[in-house]
This record gives sequence, C-alpha cells and structure tokens, in this order.
Amino acid sequence: MVLGRRLVLGALRFYQRFISPAFPPSCRFTPTCSEYTYQAVEKYGVLRGVWMGGGRLLRCHPFHPGGYDPVP
Repeated sequence: MVLGRRLVLGALRFYQRFISPAFPPSCRFTPTCSEYTYQAVEKYGVLRGVWMGGGRLLRCHPFHPGGYDPVP
C-alpha cells in the first residue's frame, strides 16, 4: 500500500507544482483542496484520504462560503 500512497501523493504534488499555477486561484478553502487531499492521504491512507478529498471538491463551489477547513 505504500506504493499506492506514494503514487497518489506524487500525483498531487505534480498537480500543485505544474498544473495549478497555470490557472487563477479559485479554491474557497484553506488549506487548498489539493493540499487538504494530500494531508488526508498522509494521515488516513489512500482510500479514505481520496474519499475525503473528493468530498471536499464537491463542497468547493461558488455557493459555499469556504473558509478554514483542516483535515480532522
């Protein structure tokens, strides 16, 4: 499972370094959705971390107030 975790974390870092800077900031939360997912995968593992990150992405829209929302 360590390999899966490393692949997911590597993909998230790749997104943060190379893809995200090409777009204007739009995340309504702190930490950003990608950083939240990274932290959740580190803390809870791939399955639960990606599940939590997906839930966070579903909440990241113009009608949600956003704000500070750390990984529990």
